[in-house]
Amino acid sequence: MDAKTGEMSGCPFHGDAGTRALFGRTNRDWWPDQLDLEILTEGGRAADPMGEDFDYCEAFNALDYNALKADLTALMTDSQEWWPADYGHYGPFFIRMAWHAAGTYRTGDGRGGGGSGQQRFAPLNSWPDNGNLDKARRLLWPIKQKYGKHISWADLFILTGNVAIESMGGPVFGFGGGRKDVFDPETVYWGTEEEWVDTGAKTRILPDEGKALENPLAAIQMGLIYVNPEGPGGNPHDWEGMARDMKETFARMAMNDEETVALTAGGHAFGKAHGAKPSDTFSGAPEGETLHRMGFGWLTDPDEIGKGHITTSGIEGAWTPNPTQWGGDYFRLLFKYDYELVQSPAGANQWQPINPDPEDMAPDARDPNKKVPTMMTTADMALKRDPDYRKISERFRDDQAALDDAFARAWFKLCHRDMGPKVRYLGPEVPAEDLIWQDPVPAGTQVSDSYVAAFKAKVLDSGLTVAELVKAAWASASTYRNSDHRGGANGAHIRFDEIRNWKVNDPEELGKVLAKLDELRGSMSMADAIVIAGSAAVEKAARDAGFDVSVPVTTGRGDATREQFDAESWEPLEPFADGFRNYLKTKASVKTEDMLIDRAHLLGLSIPEMTVLVGGLRALGAVTKHTTHGHKMGVLTETPGKLNNSFFVNLLGMGVIWEVVDESGDEEFVGTCRKTGKDLWRATRTDLVFGSNSRLRAVAEVYAENGNEEKFVRDFVKAWTKVMDADRFDLSYAKYHG
Repeated sequence: MDAKTGEMSGCPFHGDAGTRALFGRTNRDWWPDQLDLEILTEGGRAADPMGEDFDYCEAFNALDYNALKADLTALMTDSQEWWPADYGHYGPFFIRMAWHAAGTYRTGDGRGGGGSGQQRFAPLNSWPDNGNLDKARRLLWPIKQKYGKHISWADLFILTGNVAIESMGGPVFGFGGGRKDVFDPETVYWGTEEEWVDTGAKTRILPDEGKALENPLAAIQMGLIYVNPEGPGGNPHDWEGMARDMKETFARMAMNDEETVALTAGGHAFGKAHGAKPSDTFSGAPEGETLHRMGFGWLTDPDEIGKGHITTSGIEGAWTPNPTQWGGDYFRLLFKYDYELVQSPAGANQWQPINPDPEDMAPDARDPNKKVPTMMTTADMALKRDPDYRKISERFRDDQAALDDAFARAWFKLCHRDMGPKVRYLGPEVPAEDLIWQDPVPAGTQVSDSYVAAFKAKVLDSGLTVAELVKAAWASASTYRNSDHRGGANGAHIRFDEIRNWKVNDPEELGKVLAKLDELRGSMSMADAIVIAGSAAVEKAARDAGFDVSVPVTTGRGDATREQFDAESWEPLEPFADGFRNYLKTKASVKTEDMLIDRAHLLGLSIPEMTVLVGGLRALGAVTKHTTHGHKMGVLTETPGKLNNSFFVNLLGMGVIWEVVDESGDEEFVGTCRKTGKDLWRATRTDLVFGSNSRLRAVAEVYAENGNEEKFVRDFVKAWTKVMDADRFDLSYAKYHG
């Protein structure tokens, strides 16, 4: 977002951090003494002990779901001596655990969220905002051990949060299982700062300095899930900045103002914050702790734990007089009292009601006979001070049923936003209602092979070129991202103007192609027609190159209606760069080849798959016209439209000298004949990287070798089909739904 105009830049790597803008600081940067296991994953060796044949969805469906929920409910009040439950109930603790597992999700790139159990690994297991959640996970270990493969940690985190809410009388909208654990820390850009929030890191929005929150980040400081509850940069008096930060960060985590208010109020209806002592009285985070601590961090004197001498955020106290019971006390107290600024025993800024009535005091977390004042954070006070938030808050204060429904739905969205289409949800508590943020798509109808063959013939006789058909299919399917399973060809969202008009799609050309396909498709869905037409073009291009191949196509995609299309939520899916089509909106601080890698990762591609797709799309002439690079950039062939390995042959040949085009800013290059000096080709960084990078060159050389021409074509078809079918969850999950 531009700090002056307030408009989104569209670049998911915007900022001034250079090449680190894509990768940020790594775990090795934070913990240089961390045990290095990477050598054991060389050669493609997997870290997953369950093996490739393990079917988690099948295992989950065999789970005794009711028994698991009963055990979780019993755990809520089974206070352990080594980490006693506040008020005798772990419910608030587990709500925080689930919230922080899911709350890392951001719309910018769909990464984060609770979909793979990442809270177990660095850096998330050691973020300041996740302080003491190592104990919550350890409390769950006996239950995880009991149910084993039938419940992943990722599902267990979220389900435990649901059970915690239910056990305290709160509203729950439903639960969908099916999150499979991973066993490696995922590579996610969390920022470039060298300090955590609690060691002096500056806030990421500084209007006076013209600094905005860069994409794709959503949290306001390094090591936070959302915002600094004490205020921007810890300033409790900047309530306007507090509201601004909340609106910005929650919006980037897919929440509107009403959902933000409902989640804040609902989450703070339970439990307390912990700031009993200064932070220098306890040890460091788990990832940097000594070996014999066994993965525990933030340790304090064991004799003091039972007395409640715990510090996490540094803020101290409960929000309501009934911290383990759902109700309307949060808003009642927020509006009933004037609040004064005080400091917690740990030195954190917080707000305390002035002259509270005895019945509005909270019980002590360890002694129910003792009463202590409630408190509010600066973030809570923003719900009262900001006009937009106040209007919503007053409505919820006066209408408990509205708050119940809003919180239940917002919590469900928080915990499931990264799961993708509802067909991926498993279990007996999946809500029947289709929600707009789930990108619902009507069921499609499969068509016969003869119908497909007849349609292909009509398409190839329509006057549309191979490049036009391939580009249309790629534009539709390559919107998919495996981070949150959004996008893809199913639904044919590409036909809506908001998506069709993305600059990368060459809108005028795409509109022509879609109109012709709509004319020819008959009873076939538009989603199927786009994919089949592209596949027909690939087959023709292979035949023209001398190879008879069939591109597998499975029909049955549906077409989303306008009412099922949430245009605003699709905006972050627009690519700032697409190296596969040689598209770059404008020069960025991060290298364009890095953005190609990022896009390939979101498509779930391997190095060979990415390589063969780039080479094939170049040979087919499927590059974007409307780009800073210009048409045919990277098409290193005299016969565009034929599916052959000419891109790699010409790129790696020694007969060409490459030089930078001066006015391009190191983005475009001209290839001249070594003997004659004649200009032969134009290319970009995402072309030349396949000759300059040693690992990519090693793969590219395979595809350029004599005798591997057919391998190139068949590998391209396989990778192409993978992208076209990436979102076919309606097929891959059908067996789990009977």
